[in-house]
Amino acid sequence: MLDVYELNVFLIAAETENFSEAARQLSLTQPAVSMQIRALEKKLGVELFHRAGRSLALTEQGRALIPLAREMINRAIQIEEAIESLKGEVVGHLKVGCSTTTGKYFLPQLAARFRSRFPGVQMTIYNHGRERVLSELCDGQVQLAVVSAAPMCREAEYRHFFVDHVVLVVPANHPWAQREVVAPEELRNAEFIMRDEQSGTREEVETMLHEVGLSIDDLKVVMEIGNSEAISMAVEEGIGVTFISRTVARRGIQLGRLKEVNVDGLSLRRDIYIAYSRRHPATQAQTEFWNFIQEPENVALLEQAM
Repeated sequence: MLDVYELNVFLIAAETENFSEAARQLSLTQPAVSMQIRALEKKLGVELFHRAGRSLALTEQGRALIPLAREMINRAIQIEEAIESLKGEVVGHLKVGCSTTTGKYFLPQLAARFRSRFPGVQMTIYNHGRERVLSELCDGQVQLAVVSAAPMCREAEYRHFFVDHVVLVVPANHPWAQREVVAPEELRNAEFIMRDEQSGTREEVETMLHEVGLSIDDLKVVMEIGNSEAISMAVEEGIGVTFISRTVARRGIQLGRLKEVNVDGLSLRRDIYIAYSRRHPATQAQTEFWNFIQEPENVALLEQAM
């Protein structure tokens, strides 16, 4: 019979393709990891890795085993959690993938509230790009995903989570800081700090600009940064202006270091969604969190993004 522990060792080794790194993550020795993999290969009667010196690569059989191993491990976890829930406790490890900067602001607050009610639940929040988060959701690596576009995969069940607004912010000493509104054509004259090209925010800004006959190529982009908080700080330092989530800019605006400026005819409302995969049975912790975020006090928290 297959051993769940051996399968977990295999998954970590498969993800890292390095027995030494897998050993570090599992708090084992490298020989112990090799031994577990060899034992699993003997049970299955196949080689799971090509070994060439220090190099490792998954065999075809190894790649085929990954989703099956992950499903078996998830099932084992669900059995343990189900038994605990029969005792009247909600326990387990709830993993949430998040691809939005705004989500990173609200999820920790929701997690703290949730754990005060269900202290037996451990939560991990992963911050990755949208495509990776959705892939992890479909593969069962996370139970919930917070993304800035409705998931297109058919096994994803989703609902609206909250509304985010992307706004133009400028340094407090910028000439536009004394104005309530600027014309779209005036954007050509400012120096912009932008998110990286893989960012969902950048894609949405591009779409918004297109509606008024502009593109990012029409702007003077002097800096690209892959982190919204760092962009906000760069604007505070006077390096340039930016389009950014109002939630991220709120602190700088409240301190008087940033000013939100309206652009005539431009408004970017982003609908943020939360999703789970019907492909994988819901854990008790996942179900409780899904219901928890609909409670009035938590809905009120999320409305702060407006």
